[in-house]
Amino acid sequence: MSLPDSEREAEASAAIGFDLSECAQEPIHRLGRIQSHGTLLAVEADTGIVDTAALNTGSLLGIEAEELVGGPITRVLSPEQWAEALDIGAQHAAASLVLPVAIDVAGGPRTFDVTAHRVGPLLVLECEPRAVEAPHFAHFYQGVRRALTRLRSSTTAAECCQEAAREIRALTGFDRVVAYRFDGEDGPGEVVAEELAAGHEPWLGLWFPASDIPPQARRLYRDNWIRAIADVDDSSVGLHSPFRADGSLPLDLSNSVLRTVSGFHLEYLRNIGVKSSMSVSVLREGELWGLIACHGYAAVTVPPELRAACEFFGVAFSLQLAVIEEREQAEALTASRERLDRIISRVTSDLEGSLLAGDDALSALLDADGAALCRGGRSSVSGMGVPPALLETLRARAAGPAPGTVWSTDRLCEEPDHPDGMPEGGPAGVLMVTLSRSGDFLAWFRRARPTTRQWATDPSRPVQAGPRGERLTPRGSGAVFRALVHGQSLPWTPTDRATAQELWRTLTGLVLRHEEELAALNEQLRITNSDLDSFAHVAAHDLKEPLRGISNAAAFVIEDAAAELDATTVRRLATMRRLAGRMDDLLNSLLHFARLGRGGLHRTRVPLGRVLDSALDVAAERLAEARVRVIRHDLPEVYADENRLYEVLVNLLVNAAKYAADRDDRTVEVLVDTLRPPSGGDPQQTVVVRDNGIGIPSDRQHEVFELFRRLHGQGERGGGTGVGLAIVKRIVERHGGELWLDSEPGRGTAFFFTLGQEGEVGQEEGVGQEGG
Repeated sequence: MSLPDSEREAEASAAIGFDLSECAQEPIHRLGRIQSHGTLLAVEADTGIVDTAALNTGSLLGIEAEELVGGPITRVLSPEQWAEALDIGAQHAAASLVLPVAIDVAGGPRTFDVTAHRVGPLLVLECEPRAVEAPHFAHFYQGVRRALTRLRSSTTAAECCQEAAREIRALTGFDRVVAYRFDGEDGPGEVVAEELAAGHEPWLGLWFPASDIPPQARRLYRDNWIRAIADVDDSSVGLHSPFRADGSLPLDLSNSVLRTVSGFHLEYLRNIGVKSSMSVSVLREGELWGLIACHGYAAVTVPPELRAACEFFGVAFSLQLAVIEEREQAEALTASRERLDRIISRVTSDLEGSLLAGDDALSALLDADGAALCRGGRSSVSGMGVPPALLETLRARAAGPAPGTVWSTDRLCEEPDHPDGMPEGGPAGVLMVTLSRSGDFLAWFRRARPTTRQWATDPSRPVQAGPRGERLTPRGSGAVFRALVHGQSLPWTPTDRATAQELWRTLTGLVLRHEEELAALNEQLRITNSDLDSFAHVAAHDLKEPLRGISNAAAFVIEDAAAELDATTVRRLATMRRLAGRMDDLLNSLLHFARLGRGGLHRTRVPLGRVLDSALDVAAERLAEARVRVIRHDLPEVYADENRLYEVLVNLLVNAAKYAADRDDRTVEVLVDTLRPPSGGDPQQTVVVRDNGIGIPSDRQHEVFELFRRLHGQGERGGGTGVGLAIVKRIVERHGGELWLDSEPGRGTAFFFTLGQEGEVGQEEGVGQEGG
């Protein structure tokens, strides 16, 4: 003969020791039992066939569970009642509506309050016998109305919690009603308000360990507004479900109003002398803020309509609490507006420098000890030392969430991604607002500040030996423990979070406005440059024709009438021809310079040695005349437009020939090195053309890249138009690179240029085609 389920459970509980991890891992939504004051049927919604029945259906409904399972639900409900239950279940995921049903039991009608909810393909019906003189909802209406009126008159969160505790106790008659607030998602809880019958020890201000309400219980509290236990000593009732005899999971009772609770929790309630209880969840933005917890010192069955009234009140309380907290946040934000405005007023395009100024105003905004701004892989910190490893951890955490997302913790050391080896006195709390999905963020830091808490039990020993062995021990009886909390900063308030988000919102607007202004300026600059290029091209092209006519006319006069002219006139005509030729050279140079701004780049991987060979085909004669020897090293491939790179090398080689020094070992050296550009950043592949010529004085080095600028007279150093190095500079910049020089008079000049990283787009790259 097998033992009843309740006795087997008792034997099993006695055979094992108490383990908090076992408590935290218990599948409390699939215990397979319900409280015995009601009964349960799970029915296939499509077919109306009973899948599961509680083992007490015989005593309450007149038909044993074994007979009901596998048969139609219409053996219990009429077709009309079944259709109404289906309609309720289709509209509500959780059991929140009560359906009064008269069921024929043992030849006579009996009234039940039936709640219905869906679990996958099943409709779960929970039937609670209605007392002969059970009050109707109208009986609770005046009390609920009075409670809501008083709730709306609350002006602070503390006052609102106290009113809620007072009104729930007035509605239900429980001996103790407390408002219980959780410290974080999985932290301990504090009693912030209490209404208590005479003769019992108060709990107001006491903290309870997080292990008292494990994570899976908190999830159920979040998903269900109300949970009632009629009698902690109830033997409970098992479920008959032969279809699950194959070992599949018991029926999911997450939304059940009759679901029994964990044996650990029942033991806990017995240890504190509680006989019955009810909990009403308090939610804030979909997360569990806390509970209104009710305790009775006698067994109490809360009727469904009173539960519904308390559930309704819990929803109203959550909304009112949210309104009060939002109003308090708005008032606090208004109070901090002056500090916020002072920070915003000094924001410039240099976001790091303007935000993290030396006065620590950004830190003071949230009463923090330090702040950091991380953008584009660069980090700026002020106020206190922040280890680079922590910044990298925060950057990884910031990558992904939407911009404006706020994350905070006052117990950084408990975070799973907390870096090891944090220095003493470093950050213990962080509030971070995400700036971009790539990992940019703005963060505030607080040092650890030890605080004192009054615990209802020793927080270091939540499990102690009691009359039933090692259990969650009784609270109260003067057993108040004062303990210092270490490694924790001051908590971040909702106002802190709102202020951080307001700063992000304002900064986003400023940055976007700066970007729009910059985009507008860039567009104006692009149009201006385009107009200048077009003007230079057209002007030079149109000027060449009359200039050619002037030169030709002077030549014809000299050829045809030189014998009839005096020497001064002939000399003046020759000067006219020479100046016309000089101007033609200048116009040709101007045309070429303008053309560089109109054509596109076609970059590929090209061997630098091959491009140098092509450049020497042109420059070799000038180099030979100047007796300059070319020294070439191993030259790798570079990523460039080959034709434009050829022009760069020709100009630099010819330049070396022009400015050769009066010495025997005249050389120009071409090599590639890895150097850091003057603008900073990482070292890059750099082409170097170095000569040992006459050099350039330091006070004139800035002039050499200017258009038509020559450092010597027109007839000196082989002439020229002064455009060559300006062309070199423009080509390099269009590649996205940099051009600079190092020179010393008498010791030569080295020109350095980069060509941008492969895959980057330089100025105007790919726009248009080469124009003439």
